[in-house]
Amino acid sequence: MLRLLLTILLMAHSYDVYCQDYSERSEVKEFSAELAAQGEYTSAGLLTFFKQAEYKQSIIDAISRPAEKTLEWDGYQDIFLTERRVTAGVKFMLEHHQALARANKIYGVPPVIITAVIGVETMYGRHRGNYRVLDALTTLAFDYPPRATFFRKELQEFFLLVREEKQMITELKGSYAGAMGYGQFIPSSYRHYAVDFDDDGVRDIWNNPVDAIGSVANYLAEHGWANGRIAVKVNGAGIDAEVYNVALRPSTTIGALQSLGLDVDAASDAEVSPMKLIGKEGAEYWLGFKNFYVITRYNHSKLYAMAVFQLSEALRQSDNQLIGLSR
Repeated sequence: MLRLLLTILLMAHSYDVYCQDYSERSEVKEFSAELAAQGEYTSAGLLTFFKQAEYKQSIIDAISRPAEKTLEWDGYQDIFLTERRVTAGVKFMLEHHQALARANKIYGVPPVIITAVIGVETMYGRHRGNYRVLDALTTLAFDYPPRATFFRKELQEFFLLVREEKQMITELKGSYAGAMGYGQFIPSSYRHYAVDFDDDGVRDIWNNPVDAIGSVANYLAEHGWANGRIAVKVNGAGIDAEVYNVALRPSTTIGALQSLGLDVDAASDAEVSPMKLIGKEGAEYWLGFKNFYVITRYNHSKLYAMAVFQLSEALRQSDNQLIGLSR
């Protein structure tokens, strides 16, 4: 009986929120006044947009159970390390080889890494999200307390972005978290890292794969990408368990691990993050170098970064095979 009562109360609360006009809420009016004070919009104009915003319970449900937090590596890899995704990735690289080569030259990020990020994010642009960004960010900014501060900042960035890029705010679509385009940039990342890579006067990663390629490369370069290794698998079962999964940022050195008995061929002063993942056949031990950490700046998850890394390796192998066949 108690469970039934709680269910009814939760359903009633969701219905009340769903039916509520955001433009009438006091916290939305306060937000609008603060943004209007910057001079880009009027408070009344912002409230007109909020009147069109819709609460989406499916957004709250999705952000409450992201795959990075509900799956181990054995299940997570099945989403991204598929033959279909590798084949589509090779096709993407062939179609955009000039842009990828130029991005590599300018930003120093390998084509396979740029392609793998776009492949993991949106299947090379095929799945860019079906939520209106206005709905996603408004729902999360005002009805998801755990991260309301973050999403209110992103909502503010979104309003500024659409003004700068001359877009229709009610038409832009993206993920449940408000990420947009081929590379799934949140508004703050879009404003700071997106580039007009084809020099047509528009930074369009919503629909332009060339701009997306340059923007992903720029993002990684700005976060510290450098020529070097990404990750290496090791036989680390005999090492103290406390060494693993300490942080995404490198937490020790190769030399320190070698002193503990780890056999790995790398410079002793190289900084790494030791990881223990649960793979298809049990525990896997990996060392993530600085570039692995840079990938986690895109999505703060070692599972995500490992998916990008291993997809990039599969793309590299397939691309090399194609080059060999063409000779």
